[in-house]
Amino acid sequence: MSITGAIVLYATLWFLCLFLMLPIGHRSQEDEGSIVPGTHAGAPSEARLARKAIWATLLSTAIFAVIAWVILADIVTRADMTSFNPLGV
Repeated sequence: MSITGAIVLYATLWFLCLFLMLPIGHRSQEDEGSIVPGTHAGAPSEARLARKAIWATLLSTAIFAVIAWVILADIVTRADMTSFNPLGV
């Protein structure tokens, strides 16, 4: 795996983890009972983006470590991926 490939993989994993964590613990302004004028009632009352970014970093680092280990240890190679044919056609 090249440095560029590792950076792209980590960035993709990080954003995927962040987007998956955004709805966790979501409390809307309507749920809280205080809707700020000019905003949608479903807008978050407290986004807690810093906490979610930290958790996304931890989770994506763990997933990246496993994937990097699989790639660098040659457990799954490029030849395995090209010859993979689940339908047998």
